[in-house]
Amino acid sequence: GKPFVCDTVRINGWEYLGVANQNGINPQSVGCPVLLADGLFGCDSVEVEAGPILGSVQVASAIYDAPAMVVVSHCKGHIGAGYGGAIKNLAMGGVAGRHRSGDWRQTRGHIHAAGAESALERDSELCTLCLQCLHVCPTEAISQEGDDLVVDDERCWRCGRCERVCPEGAIRLQKRGEDEFQAALAEAAQAVLSTFEPGKVIYLNFALEVQPECDCMPMADTPLVQDQGIFGGEDVVAVEQATLDRINSAVPLPDSAAADRGVQHGQRVLPETLGVDGQPHVDAAAALGLGSQRYRLVEV
Repeated sequence: GKPFVCDTVRINGWEYLGVANQNGINPQSVGCPVLLADGLFGCDSVEVEAGPILGSVQVASAIYDAPAMVVVSHCKGHIGAGYGGAIKNLAMGGVAGRHRSGDWRQTRGHIHAAGAESALERDSELCTLCLQCLHVCPTEAISQEGDDLVVDDERCWRCGRCERVCPEGAIRLQKRGEDEFQAALAEAAQAVLSTFEPGKVIYLNFALEVQPECDCMPMADTPLVQDQGIFGGEDVVAVEQATLDRINSAVPLPDSAAADRGVQHGQRVLPETLGVDGQPHVDAAAALGLGSQRYRLVEV
C-alpha cells in the first residue's frame, strides 16, 4: 500500500502542519505525505457508532478510509487520563475535532466534556483578565467584553486548554467525572478500531522522554523516569499494559515532577505523581474486548 503519516487537528490546521515541520516531520523526512486526517479545519469525518456514554463519534475520514494503520504513540502522563498511550491516541487522535453541523457532541470534545449546555464556568473574583485562555483557544471561542469574558459555546471544542493555562484557576471546563472519562476513552478507541478489519492495526508505544504532561501542552519537563524502550504488538491492551507496568515500576528521576512529589522506587510512578490512575481506561478497553491484559515481553 501507499503509506501516509497523519494526526487530527488540535490547533488551526496550517499551524499544526507548521509545528510538525519544525519538529522534522514532513514529506522529505518521512518519505510519504504528512496530512491531517480530519482535514485542514478538523471537520472531515464519518459518523461511527460508539458505546452508551458517547453514542456515536466522528472518526477522521482518512483514518476511516485507511485499510490498515500503525498507531505510533508517545507515552506520558496526562492530567485527566493519568496516562496517555495508544488507547488515548486512538480516542483523541482518531476522532475529529469538529463537526460540520457545529454539534460538539460527536467530536473529541464529547470525550472530555459532560452534556452541559454551557462549556465553561468562570469565577470572576479569581479572574485577573490575563487573557491567557483567550490566546490559547484553538477556535477563538473566548472573547473579551469590557471586564468580562464571553464564551461561544457553539465554537468551543471542549479541549480544556483554557483551564490548563489559567494561573488563577478561574476557568473550568464542565468535564466528565474521572471514571466516566476513562470509560469514554475506551469507547472512542473501540469506535475507531471498528473501522478496520481484524489484524490490520499494529501498535508502537514509545516510552521515551516520559513527560508528566500531555504533548498538547507547549512545555517540557525533566522526564519522570529513564527511557523504558519501545513496546510493539498487535494487541492494544497488552501493549498498553506492558508499557504502563514498566513506567510505573521504574525509578523516578531526580528533579522530575515525580521526585518533587516524593515518589519512591516501588510506588506506582504515574498515579503517585499526577493523582490520577491511568489503569481504568486500560481495564475498560479489555472489558470491551479490545485485547488481553496478559502479555509476554520479548526483547529485541
